Parts: sequence; C-alpha cells; structure tokens
Amino acid sequence: MNYFLPILRRELLGYFITPLAYVFIVIFLFATGLITFQLAGWFEAGSADLQAFFLFHPWLYLFLIPAVSMRLWAEERKTGTLELLLTLPIPTWASVLGKFMAAWLFTGIALALTFPIWITVNYLGNPDNGVIIASYVGSFLMAGGYLAIGSSLSALTSNQVIAFVLSVVVCFLFTVAGLPIIADTAALIPFMSTAVVSTIASFSFLGHFESIMDGVIDLRDLIFFGSVIGLWLMINVIVIELKRNG
Repeated sequence: MNYFLPILRRELLGYFITPLAYVFIVIFLFATGLITFQLAGWFEAGSADLQAFFLFHPWLYLFLIPAVSMRLWAEERKTGTLELLLTLPIPTWASVLGKFMAAWLFTGIALALTFPIWITVNYLGNPDNGVIIASYVGSFLMAGGYLAIGSSLSALTSNQVIAFVLSVVVCFLFTVAGLPIIADTAALIPFMSTAVVSTIASFSFLGHFESIMDGVIDLRDLIFFGSVIGLWLMINVIVIELKRNG
C-alpha cells in the first residue's frame, strides 16, 4: 500500500489538472442526457425507471473509456517517463494497479455526476431504487472491465491513437459476443460446437450487464467482471515487466 496509494493519488489528481477530465465528464453527461431524453424518448415512454438511461452505457463506454485508457501507458512510453518509472523501487503491480484504480475512480466520478436523473425519476414517479442501484453497480463494473482492457493495450504501444483503436476493437468484441447474430455466425463454422458457441456468448459484457440491470447482482456476474479485470491487469503487468527486463 505504501507504493500503491501515492501512485493512485498522483494519477487521480493528474486528471483534474488537465482539461481531459472536464472534457470527458462534459461529453459523458451530455451524451447520456441526449440519448436518454432524445433517442430513447424517456419522457415519452412514461415509465418510472432508468432502463433507457443504462441501456446505452455499453455503447458509450465503447468509445469514451478507450479515450481515457489510451494515455495510461502510451503517453509514458512516448514521453520517455516509463523508463524513469521502471527505475524506481516500485513494484510493477503497484504502478499498474495505481494507474488503473485512478482511471476507474475518475470514471466512477463521472458516473456519479449523473445523479440528477435519479432524483428526477424519483420526483416524477415511484421507481424501484434497488434496481437503479444495481444498475449503477453493474455500469461501474463494466467500466472497470473496459478500462482494464484499454490499460493493457495502451502498454503495448507508444501511439495513443493505435492504443485507442485497439481498445475499441477488443472492447467491441467483448460487447457483442453474446448477440444472436454472433452466435448464429459462429454456429455456422464447422468446428464450432454448441459448447464453444455458449462459451463465446458467456464473455459478453452486454449479457452480464443486462442481467444486473434486472436488479439482481448475481455472484456469477461479479466473478465475471472481477475475472476480466484481474486477467487484463495481469497481462498489463507482464507487458510492463517485459519492457523493464528488455
């Protein structure tokens, strides 16, 4: 913790001394409001819930989260500060975890700032707040999964644009893995058995998030997102260790 906390504090404060944090938060809040009220027609639907609000979070994260994660390691490599960081007596896991947690907390702050819509739905109706809380938890966990993927891919390159594109592609695959069109296409491949198709579908962020949106935080969904975050952070540590030893 002596190594982890200073890095977490430094990285989190770093977001708010640059325009990045404010630009991201403004875009996120504007996009969620636009989609909820204009595209999803939340007022017109007349339903006292936030299904329309949370339903589009995976697609917002698909582009906004890579914009945050692309700078985590690519910027360090481009400016040459990665070499300096690696010479410090700090465990690699502390650097990786500190950067990731700072980005995750920053994303959580942006998500928490959407609370006015929660107040609005309680003012206009009588929603099931347990379902809304579960949806917020699921959205936060899903954002962590996207960030872990983006952080690992950012460590592979010094070019932030490449890191962004790679993150979007990989996150997109994890998002759509459970859609019927993907399952049907996979089923047409000769060596794809039903078990393999089901396994591919089980990696879908959409499927696990929609399950939590029903108001039930299943242990399987928690294990899934925890495993995704843990696996990609482990990959992140390995990539940085290879860079240190190389």
